[in-house]
Amino acid sequence: MGRFDTGNEEIAREIIGRYPRAKSALIPLLHLAQEQDGYVTEEAMAHIGELVGVSSAEVLGTCTFYEMFKLHPVGRYVINVCTNISCMLTGGEELLHHAEEHLGITAGATTPDGLFTVEEVECMAACTESPCLQVNYRYRYQVTDEKFDQLVADLRSGRLAEEVPPHGTLARVRQHITDDQRAFIVSPEDASAAGEPAWMHAHEPPQEADSGAGA
Repeated sequence: MGRFDTGNEEIAREIIGRYPRAKSALIPLLHLAQEQDGYVTEEAMAHIGELVGVSSAEVLGTCTFYEMFKLHPVGRYVINVCTNISCMLTGGEELLHHAEEHLGITAGATTPDGLFTVEEVECMAACTESPCLQVNYRYRYQVTDEKFDQLVADLRSGRLAEEVPPHGTLARVRQHITDDQRAFIVSPEDASAAGEPAWMHAHEPPQEADSGAGA
């Protein structure tokens, strides 16, 4: 699809409105693009650049800094297997090889049915629960070959549909911030002009002009 559809463009503009600088919305907008298409397309990056007033190259620079953003199609379920030191010592590399053999692909590839992508990744900060993996960034701990096979079977059958949404979906409930919930933090430029740090304006609603009533 590429560019945001009508509904997601409306959401994108709402997200941008939360920030004193439109550019600050880059990361949540990249997540929104990935949720729409499963990965971040070039067209989506161009659209994001238009919405926040930066170049496509700057959007790409942000996108490529973070591992969770994909620039090419991936499976409905992205399985990240950790092979860093703690996981390696408890069977992480063997688990990765088993995953490759079980799914019939090598790390970095996607199964022909488009369901699974397997990746070898660095530390997931769950060393005490090694070997571990993530499915669409949802953790699984102390994974054995048998647990991996059962996980794949459950995902394939849809038994984990409520627990593990398709790749790109961060949450099932979208955040909406009403005007009375806004922090009202001004941009650094506006704060500097006023001679005050931006945080001093937090939770201060915009002041209405004095109508002169009661004067």
